[in-house]
Amino acid sequence: MLQIRCKNNNVTKSFPEGSSLFDVYQEFADDIHLPYPVVSAKVNNVSQGLKFRLFQNRDVEFLDARAGSGHRVYVRSLSFVLYKATQDIFPGSKLFIEHSLSRGYYCNFKKKTGDALNDEDVERIKVRMQEIIDLDMPFRRNEATTEEAVRVFAERGFSDKVKLLETSGQIYSDYYMLGDTADYYYGPLVPSAGYLKVWDLQRYQDGMLLRVPDWNDPSRVAEYVDMPKTFEMFAEKTRWDIIMRLSNAGDVNKAILRGYASELIQVSEALQEKKIVQIAEEIAQKMPKLVLITGPSSSGKTTFCKRLSIQLLACGLRPMAFSTDDYFVNRVDTPKLPNGDYDFDNIEAVDYKLLEEHLTRLMQGETVEVPEYNFTTGKREYNGKKLKLQRDSVLIMEGIHALNPLLTKNIPNEAKFKIYISALTSISLDDHNWIPVRDNRLLRRIIRDYNKGAFTARETIAQWKNVCEAEDKWIFPFQETADVMFNSALNIEFAVLRPHAEIILSAIPKNCPEYSEAHRLLKFLHFFLPVSDKEIPPTSIMREFVGGSSFKYER
Repeated sequence: MLQIRCKNNNVTKSFPEGSSLFDVYQEFADDIHLPYPVVSAKVNNVSQGLKFRLFQNRDVEFLDARAGSGHRVYVRSLSFVLYKATQDIFPGSKLFIEHSLSRGYYCNFKKKTGDALNDEDVERIKVRMQEIIDLDMPFRRNEATTEEAVRVFAERGFSDKVKLLETSGQIYSDYYMLGDTADYYYGPLVPSAGYLKVWDLQRYQDGMLLRVPDWNDPSRVAEYVDMPKTFEMFAEKTRWDIIMRLSNAGDVNKAILRGYASELIQVSEALQEKKIVQIAEEIAQKMPKLVLITGPSSSGKTTFCKRLSIQLLACGLRPMAFSTDDYFVNRVDTPKLPNGDYDFDNIEAVDYKLLEEHLTRLMQGETVEVPEYNFTTGKREYNGKKLKLQRDSVLIMEGIHALNPLLTKNIPNEAKFKIYISALTSISLDDHNWIPVRDNRLLRRIIRDYNKGAFTARETIAQWKNVCEAEDKWIFPFQETADVMFNSALNIEFAVLRPHAEIILSAIPKNCPEYSEAHRLLKFLHFFLPVSDKEIPPTSIMREFVGGSSFKYER
């Protein structure tokens, strides 16, 4: 008999060796009281499906479909149902689940006939998905040698999965069956399709949007938000991928094996520099007095600002940095989170009325004494720092609230140029396994925090939930108001990040909650062959995170 401790209620019970997590949950269900149906579990802080069998004493934590690994299990399973439905209705078609968008997942769909997707097609796929769910079709996991898995997918014409598995370095690989349909997923699924009761499917742009449960309330579909500018930013990155002949991890690995890593880095950097030049030229043409730049954590905002400033100088303008940090209210007046910690991300942590007053006076040609925030004392100070705009000057203000209309509501729109920057990963693992955009930024932040000696990987992961909540509240609602968007992700980025992240993440102990995320990130990174950062130029956005930048960074 095994001793299984349920972390949801801290109760230990005995079970026969080989019991499944589903069997264990049946024994604990009456005492757990999760607000939503259980879809997966963590076993010793590693995500597992409910069919996973136990052969040793373990700690088990059951999860519903709220944010985190439970949500990923749900969406992964729903993606397989969507794929099977497309194959049942349109045999020989191609489905590409590309990226998160509008609180769902954008899917590109190519019929074998080459005909364009229409509303009737989407409705037929949706009906078939519901039939699969109503039949409660089981997801069957098969463990095979990687050679056997490659053969299975080669026979079905899955070149993306063949390339991924061939370059994975794994001896054994799991794949899944749903009816007679095979697919590969790099994480667990729910036991059967009947678990997937909350979802929707709709036409979007030239493809489909797979709508999924809300992160915080999985009993309802996440609210739809139209994001045409973000969609176009992804589309632009996809066009860059076509130029470089890359679309998935297998393509990247094959290129690395052929000795093209240096070329991939050079082309990626050149494409980014070309975009920065275009932005600088557009600013020079419009001649706004204020350039506002925002983006979520670890997007590379600081380096982007420095590179943009260089290009503005090349256009004959004089960029002047203007920091929102200096307009923090005194620490005693800073709003607090429910747990009592200071909420530095709150808009009320900034004296935005004074900030706007100073901006307005500067644009009117006045000389303004601006404050400097003393982070040691937690007070705003006036130390004689004065600014005055010249005719060819342009203020560059970067910060979490830069696009929040509260900061500049009385400044005319024609005097402002708004930029949104993020690391929007367009490379996928394969056609049905996208890479969450937040994973890119989390890896960047873990490496940067560690290199600066600011936080350990465990501490960074522990803080990440609060970081994401602040982004959802203070950044993402305003991103579509930007005049231009910039994607700071590189196609070869994960190959370069892997050698840095592996050492840092491997230091997280298995007995702490953050190990679950570290294990997931390490497993994901292993799909990419490692590449040295020696070819990354010193002005690259990547250097902000892996070190070796020629730019100087304050605070």
